Amino acid sequence: MRVAVFSCKPYDIRTLTTQAKGLEVELSFFESKLCEETTSLVQGFDAVSCFVNDVINSKVLHQLSKQGIKAVILRCAGYNNVDLDCAKNLGIEVYHVPDYSPTSVAEHALALIMTLNRKTHRAYHRVKEGNFALEGLLGFNLQGKTVGCIGTGRIGQAFCRIMNGFGCKVLCYDIEPNQELMDLGCEYTDLDTLFASSQIISLHCPLNASTHHLINQQTLEKMRDGVMLINTSRGALVHAQDAIQGLYSGKIGYLGLDVYEYEGSLFFEDMSSDIIQDSVFQLLLTFPNVVVTGHQGYFTEEALAHIAQTTLENITSLEQHKDRTGYRLA
Repeated sequence: MRVAVFSCKPYDIRTLTTQAKGLEVELSFFESKLCEETTSLVQGFDAVSCFVNDVINSKVLHQLSKQGIKAVILRCAGYNNVDLDCAKNLGIEVYHVPDYSPTSVAEHALALIMTLNRKTHRAYHRVKEGNFALEGLLGFNLQGKTVGCIGTGRIGQAFCRIMNGFGCKVLCYDIEPNQELMDLGCEYTDLDTLFASSQIISLHCPLNASTHHLINQQTLEKMRDGVMLINTSRGALVHAQDAIQGLYSGKIGYLGLDVYEYEGSLFFEDMSSDIIQDSVFQLLLTFPNVVVTGHQGYFTEEALAHIAQTTLENITSLEQHKDRTGYRLA
């Protein structure tokens, strides 16, 4: 089985190579993303492996099919970048990694909360400059605060357990309530109640037609003034321009983002010497109460190892013409 692995960084190569030892799999690594312009690279391969910002639309899938590609093996949980209907019609199997390390992303959401609350990003730079004044660094206790969690899948559950451990009142919203969280004391409610009651709201839901721009001008109006918003899920859950207006008005008191709707042309690359051609993103970075990280919530040793292991299991399932993993989407 020959697999073209796109959007590869050195850490991907290391972990995938380690997991592939002893398997009859030939991996070829490409740093470039899979898109219409790079489909010519797949000639002679049996499958492709892709990441969150690769473009796997109908045009790309038709090109892959013409070149004999049998499967798309995603190294991520989300699959909103894949036209699943088109893949199914073309007979291209699609696999993903549904559970690579829920704790990693949940803990990163907590890191954003703590950074914004205690302003450690600003304190770090002050102390480096010899400024030990505390004015402007005032935070609040998490204990006793109401935290809203939208989406209680694996990551959302891990996040709720963490915030419950801090002594927070945890409100949840999901189409399928989780009994274990209710046994912990977490309360399921409707979105309007969650918006109105929560001092901190963290997003842990997939991106689909019903959640696209879930955070917008209308939903922001339902929230408390000074709310803290955290998004470690998918960038397009938040309408960035509406969030900026919320920051200007004070409706949003704190904003923590590990994802961004148009991150595909930005994240995972060193652009420190470039002029970033995204005025909305650049404006977000000017706010002192905004912290943005470059989609690193998943980035732990444990998560990388699990992603590589599951990716190789999916490739093996394809090779044996049998879905042993249960991670097949199409």
